[in-house]
Amino acid sequence: MLDWNKYPNFKETEFQCKHCGQVDMQASFMERLQTLRTAYGKPMIISSGFRCANHPVEARKSTPGVHSKGLAADIAVQGQDAYKLLRLALEMGFSGIGVNQKGTGRFLHLDTMQTYPRPNIWSY
Repeated sequence: MLDWNKYPNFKETEFQCKHCGQVDMQASFMERLQTLRTAYGKPMIISSGFRCANHPVEARKSTPGVHSKGLAADIAVQGQDAYKLLRLALEMGFSGIGVNQKGTGRFLHLDTMQTYPRPNIWSY
């Protein structure tokens, strides 16, 4: 169980699975995300945090992904803010960065999964 007081810029409810309401974020990920948020200096809108294995996005996969391990979050961000956040995430060692900067649902996926092979940076 996380002590959410250690992450003053985030609320547990932001990371709840939109399918079941469960939250099982890993402390190591949240510590890195809080460090990123402090360096970024602006609010970060979490569009997707934890996802249970039965969440529709995870259920379509052959094996549930990093969101289901509590090691990922999608941040709603665009334009110059996306560039700044991307640069900082690279500097801070996020190992997986997905970029969606087209259409209306623009976001950056950030994770700390260490399993390879997989791309470090990809686009949606």
